[in-house]
Amino acid sequence: MPDTEGEAAGSEGRAGWFGWRRKYPRAARGVTVGTTVLAGVLVLFALLVPNRLERMSFDMFVRIPAEGILLAGLLLALPPRARRITAGVAGAFLGLLTVLKFVDMGFYSVLARPFDLVLDWILLGAAAEFLRTSVGRTGEVLAIVAVLVMIVAVLVLTTLAMLRLTSLMVRHRPVAARTTLILGTAWITCVTLGVQFTDVPVASKINADYVGRRVDQVQAGLRDARVFEKQAAVDAFADTPPDQLLTGLRGKDVLFTFIESYGRVAIDDPDMAEQTDAVLQEGTRRLEGAGFASQSGWLKSPVTGAGSWLAHSTFLSGLWIKNQQRYRSLTTSDRATLTSYFRKTGDWRTVGIVPGVRRAWPEGKFFGLDHIYDSEHLGYHGPYFSWTPVPDQFSLEAFERLERGKKNRDPIMAEIILASSHNPWAPVARMIDWDDLGDGSVFHDIKKEGKDPKEVWQDPDSVRAEYANAVEYSLRSLVEYIERYGDDDTVVVFLGDHQPVPTVTAGSTSKDVPVTVVARDPKVLDRVADWGWTDGLKPAADAPQWGMDEFRDRFMTAYGPDGG
Repeated sequence: MPDTEGEAAGSEGRAGWFGWRRKYPRAARGVTVGTTVLAGVLVLFALLVPNRLERMSFDMFVRIPAEGILLAGLLLALPPRARRITAGVAGAFLGLLTVLKFVDMGFYSVLARPFDLVLDWILLGAAAEFLRTSVGRTGEVLAIVAVLVMIVAVLVLTTLAMLRLTSLMVRHRPVAARTTLILGTAWITCVTLGVQFTDVPVASKINADYVGRRVDQVQAGLRDARVFEKQAAVDAFADTPPDQLLTGLRGKDVLFTFIESYGRVAIDDPDMAEQTDAVLQEGTRRLEGAGFASQSGWLKSPVTGAGSWLAHSTFLSGLWIKNQQRYRSLTTSDRATLTSYFRKTGDWRTVGIVPGVRRAWPEGKFFGLDHIYDSEHLGYHGPYFSWTPVPDQFSLEAFERLERGKKNRDPIMAEIILASSHNPWAPVARMIDWDDLGDGSVFHDIKKEGKDPKEVWQDPDSVRAEYANAVEYSLRSLVEYIERYGDDDTVVVFLGDHQPVPTVTAGSTSKDVPVTVVARDPKVLDRVADWGWTDGLKPAADAPQWGMDEFRDRFMTAYGPDGG
């Protein structure tokens, strides 16, 4: 049966609209024109919007989009039914491209790269977790709801806008056809003559290029698994007997310490160089006063902005872990890591201090760690510092209390994550007397002294300043720990895991991070003398730069039976 009530309601609604138009013709015409103009602006925006925030400028929208011209010509040529379907599909597809560009903007702002349609979906969950730990559950929910509403709104509005413009073109077919022809001729002319407006080509095919790059990216992502499988099968030390592994470090406590977001920008950037240089120079002097020597170089991280676990696994596995697919393949394989080789010798107890871990971390077994201390097992009863669950000074003291300070123990190899320099770098803890750390309750008052991250992130200069302060705190924590607890059998390798977000790097494309080896026993550093690293905690600008995946094999060679 026909829906007579629905038809009646629809007829009544249409009658009401047309009645309102007859009663208020000027207002009705204004609404019609205004809606059409908005539809045109929205479609033009979707056609021309770039996928990076720094490219959002007026000149990017003073261009002629090839896709718009071709679509207009196609719609004018199609019969009515096919035209409506094509217009709807084109509007929805344009909306999807716009949403993807917005996602790219977020990824460029944090990771300095676009969203990967094959490999990056899991990172959306990590982003939600970061929001929850930084601004609370309510803030996370509000942010997710806002994003979902925006996605739906963009898809619906671009579809409706395309349908409205198509209807307008059909009603004014002769004018629309001439306009399309003129714009097409202008586009070809601009391409031929290379016409630009403030260095931006007037003739645009941004969406065609964008889709082409995305197709290439998807194909590369699908091939990457096979490429990685071949790379992972090669391990120079796989058949080395345990008694021939790491012989140059037997009897030593070896600590591999990652400092979150400690990148080259902290040393090279003029706004931060003076502060960081002072900390590194002071640290070098203090360690020398305690009998320690140090050498430093550069490593190139596979990531920037975030993705610490990819950098950590690259460093430890000797493989280039640049995406989540490779990380999953690695951690479900039998590939040996630097940490698991220490365990394989049988001469070291291997432990992990990972305060950033808040839930089960099965990958810890893959890395060959006998015991893992996460944020819940360090004895900390103080507050979170935004994302950071445990201040670095307390994490190091907890390691000493729980493991290294025990009597009659075996040598220890530890992987230690110093998380205080993790984004968003506010509030930042400060150094206190080590004897006053207690259970961490003292940090409640210290947190109150810090800054609100929401206020800090309103100004890029404030973000950069707090980043420098956070790195300083992490470095001071580690230097004082070595000075306080280090002995003749202490060897520390510390490094940054990646550069900070683009807000801090301010346009730098470098992925370099500092790496340093510290030891009191001169024989330890003698084995790496041919590396050409810089004496002290600060690497020279021209110090050797290796890929982070190269470190494992170089380190194991240097401290093997044929090294030194």
